[in-house]
Amino acid sequence: MATKQLDFFGEKKRVQGGRATTNVVMSAFVGGNAEVFPQILSLHVPEGSKIADVTYGNGVFWRNVDLSKYTLVPSDIADGVDCRALPYTNKSFDAVVLDPPYMEGLLRNNQKHKAGNGKFSSFRKYYSNGDETNNGLKWHAAVTDLYFKAGVEAYRILKENGVLIVKCQDEVSANRQWLTHIEIINRYESLGFYTKDLFVVVRANKAGVSRLIKQRHARKNHSYFLVFVKNPKNKKG
Repeated sequence: MATKQLDFFGEKKRVQGGRATTNVVMSAFVGGNAEVFPQILSLHVPEGSKIADVTYGNGVFWRNVDLSKYTLVPSDIADGVDCRALPYTNKSFDAVVLDPPYMEGLLRNNQKHKAGNGKFSSFRKYYSNGDETNNGLKWHAAVTDLYFKAGVEAYRILKENGVLIVKCQDEVSANRQWLTHIEIINRYESLGFYTKDLFVVVRANKAGVSRLIKQRHARKNHSYFLVFVKNPKNKKG
């Protein structure tokens, strides 16, 4: 007979019983975001949830999701909605999805070195008017600053025990290794989030490098989905 105990949030959960199976969601995948994201939703976001995708872009994450099961509210910087200043009321969403640009060239002070192609072009135009940026944060610091401020907004609009799903990637910037996913985890936990899960996504094709003279760091061919839960009891300070 199954027994129950309280989980992290004081809710009852089954700890015994059930049946043996290999049909479970795994923590590492070789493939694309569209294949991985539905599995993360099925595990962490209940059907019927109201979800704000605040960096919707072209909606790649949602291509294989049955949208009839959720209330999706998409927005993007191209539509004039900044993930750092969302037009939503406090505690109005069950879940938030965040996938900002994680290229360190986003706000470089050299126009030629900025991330300016594809979905990053609208971010570059909006955040720095498409010009060189000589003031404020740049390189990797500009990327993490964007994540940190977006995390504050996500915390504000999430209901208690609401879920925040974040896509990110570590990077080498200015010849230094930056473990971006750890930086995000540390900052978000200080805001009052609990880090509930982590998924590793490995690209199926081999990444290339242009103008390589001597390789000093491993080329990144994986990224992360981080899953956080809003828990005010976890807030520091």
